[in-house]
Amino acid sequence: MNIIRYPKKSEWTNILKRPSLGDELVNQSVLEVLNDVRLNGDEAVRKYTLKYDKADLDSFAVSPEEFEEAAKLVNVNLKKSIETAKKNIEKFHAAQNSTRKVVETTPGVFCWQKSVPIDTVGLYIPGGSAPLFSTVLMLGIPAKIAGCKKVILCTPPNKEGKVHPAILYTAKLVGLTEVYKVGGIQSISAMAFGTQSIPKVAKIFGPGNLYVTAAKQMVGMHGVAIDMPAGPSEVAIMADNSCKPAFIAADLLSQAEHGADSQVVLMTCDESILQPVLAELETQLENLPRKETAKKALENSKVIILKSNAEMLEIVNEYAPEHLIIATEDAAELAEKITNAGSVFIGNYSPESAGDYASGTNHALPTAGYAKGYSGVNLDSFMKKITFQQLSKYGIFNIGPVIEQMAEAEDLMGHKYAATVRLRFIANDHN
Repeated sequence: MNIIRYPKKSEWTNILKRPSLGDELVNQSVLEVLNDVRLNGDEAVRKYTLKYDKADLDSFAVSPEEFEEAAKLVNVNLKKSIETAKKNIEKFHAAQNSTRKVVETTPGVFCWQKSVPIDTVGLYIPGGSAPLFSTVLMLGIPAKIAGCKKVILCTPPNKEGKVHPAILYTAKLVGLTEVYKVGGIQSISAMAFGTQSIPKVAKIFGPGNLYVTAAKQMVGMHGVAIDMPAGPSEVAIMADNSCKPAFIAADLLSQAEHGADSQVVLMTCDESILQPVLAELETQLENLPRKETAKKALENSKVIILKSNAEMLEIVNEYAPEHLIIATEDAAELAEKITNAGSVFIGNYSPESAGDYASGTNHALPTAGYAKGYSGVNLDSFMKKITFQQLSKYGIFNIGPVIEQMAEAEDLMGHKYAATVRLRFIANDHN
C-alpha cells in the first residue's frame, strides 16, 4: 500500500483517483458487443459466450433438472446460512414499505403518491472466479417483495455450460426460476434489447466489472433504466488507536480479494497504528487463497495520514466510498457526519462482510464516487412512484385563478383555458 502523509487539500483529487484499465478501450469493446447483440440476438450472445466463457451452449435457459441437481450439490450448512441471511434481508427490506398518505394541499385539492412495482426487471449475478450467490438474495428478495411481475436472472456459465450450484439454489429459494446462462456485456445487451430467447426488461440490476458497468451505462441511453453504476469494489476505513489492527487488515483484504481493480483506503490521524496494521496485512495476505489478486489491488491502494478527525471526515466525504468502516473511539458520532457513502459500518465489531452477506442491508452499492448522487439498492429501486391528484369543484375554484395567472405568464394559453373553462362552468352552474 502507498503511504501518503498529511496531503494538502489541493492534492486530494489526484490521491483519491480510482484505478483505471483504459476507459476508451473498454467503451469500444462494449459498444461492439451491444450493437452485435441488438442486431443479431441469440446468435451474437452465443458467439460471445463461447469467446469469453468458453461455453458452447445450445440453450441459455437453466432447466428444472439443473435446479434440482444444484440443490443436491449445496451442503446443508451452507443452505442454513443462506436461509438465515434470506430472513434478515427480507425483514430489513419489508420494513421499507411505505403507506399511502393523502395530502389536502388546498381545500378541495387532494394529492397522493403511490408505489407501483416495475413490471419487468433483469438481475445480473457475477460468476467467474467468485460466484456471488449472495447477490441473488440482495436483488431477488426486494424484487419479490416489491411485486415485480417478471424477474429474470443472467449469470455466466463455466466451460461446461453449468452455473454455480449455490447461485441456482439461492435463485430457486427466493422464487426466481427464469435463469439464463449468459454473462458479461452480452447479458446486459440481451436484457436491454431482448433476443429470441431472453426477454427485454425495463430495468437492469447488478454489480460487475468495468465492462459490465460500461454496458449498463450505455444501454441506459436506449430507454432501459439501471440501478446505478456499480463497478469494482472498494472500502475506506477510518481508524484511530482504539482499532484492532488484525480487524483492519482483514477488512482491507476482504475487498482487495475481489479483483485487481478493487481499491482499499485506510485513513487515520494516528500514525502509531500504521506498522501493526501493515504487519497484520502481510501475515494475513500469505494465508489468503486469492493472494495474487489481493496483492495487485493493494498496489492501487493507499494509507492516508491526516491531521484531524475533521480533515478525515472531509476527505472521506470527498472520496464517497462504496463501503466505509469507522473503527474509532467516537465511531457513532463520526458516522452521523457522513454524507457520501454507500454503506457505513460502525465500530470494531462491524465488518464490511456483515453487510455483504447477512446483516440485512443491501450490498449492491454505488462505487467510484457515485455515492455522492446514488443510493444503494433498496425496495424503492424496484418501484416507480406515481403521483395522483383529485380536485373537487371547490378545489379548482380555489386554485384555478393561480393556474390562470401562471399559465398566462408563461404564454401557455391552452393551459390557462383548461382552468378557465372549468371556472366558467362553476360560475354558470351557480347562476
